[in-house]
Amino acid sequence: MGKLMYGASLTPILIEDRALAHLKVVIVTKLRRQESFTLSWVHKDGEAPGRSTIWLHPSIPLRFVFEATEPPALNPAWINALSQTLSSTGGVSLVDEIIDPTRTG
Repeated sequence: MGKLMYGASLTPILIEDRALAHLKVVIVTKLRRQESFTLSWVHKDGEAPGRSTIWLHPSIPLRFVFEATEPPALNPAWINALSQTLSSTGGVSLVDEIIDPTRTG
């Protein structure tokens, strides 16, 4: 389970390593352009029911912590789907992975 450490909060946001790796690409791309936006997700089983949203800004410290030592292979379709959620006023939403049955590896 990966962790997203945001700002001065000592409470990590728990996100599966694979999802966090894909989110990282989208988030870093936006922040590199000095763009602010929101990130929303539905709480995992075992957490309080509901959903959360945080405001991401280039000046707020952000740290990605991965449980696995090796990065996963990235799925361009999933990165695109995550990026497409930015087109809405709701910012980035953690959507399920897009699986392409014709793609191998």
